[in-house]
Parts: sequence; C-alpha cells; structure tokens
Amino acid sequence: MAHEKYADCIKACNVCADACDHCSVACLDEDNVAAMARCIRLDMDCAALCRLAAGYMARDSECVSTICRACADVCDACADECGKHDHDHCKQCAQACRDCAERCREMAA
Repeated sequence: MAHEKYADCIKACNVCADACDHCSVACLDEDNVAAMARCIRLDMDCAALCRLAAGYMARDSECVSTICRACADVCDACADECGKHDHDHCKQCAQACRDCAERCREMAA
C-alpha cells in the first residue's frame, strides 16, 4: 500500500508541519514580532506544503516526485530562516525542516 511505501516521508512531513505550526504561534509571542515576520510566513507555507505532500503520498499520486521536490525546497528555506533565530521553537523547527527536506529529496529521487 502507498502509505507503507511512503511511511517515513509522510511521518517526517507531519512532524515538520506540526513543528512549523508551533513555531509560527510561538513567534507571535516573541518581543519583536515584526522581526519574526518572515519566519512566521515560511512556517505557515512549510506546514501547508508538508501536509499537501503527505496527502499526495498517501494517495500514491503520480505527482509525488514534483510535490516532494517543492516540499524539500520550502523546508530548506524555512530551516534557513528559523536557523537565524535563537529561540528553542525555531531551533526545533529548523531541525524538523531539515529532516523533512532530506526525506522528501530521497522520495523525489
């Protein structure tokens, strides 16, 4: 079944989406929210794309490679931005994004 074939990548996408959701909300509680704007936007984009990719994999869509490549690229951008901040939620999010990007690139290959 498709969900078994893609299980590790689906899990990484879901973990990343959850981390991005958490990070975006936590960024809103930081002292200088304006400085976190790009982080928040990328968190939201990344979470949405990770969930989309998980759905494509669960359906064994013929477009999985395309979506997973795009997901990896957005995860990289989010990881880079989160990596610029010292907040724990940003560090955790950056790691989840890196892990997801790696899994998605493997899936797209």
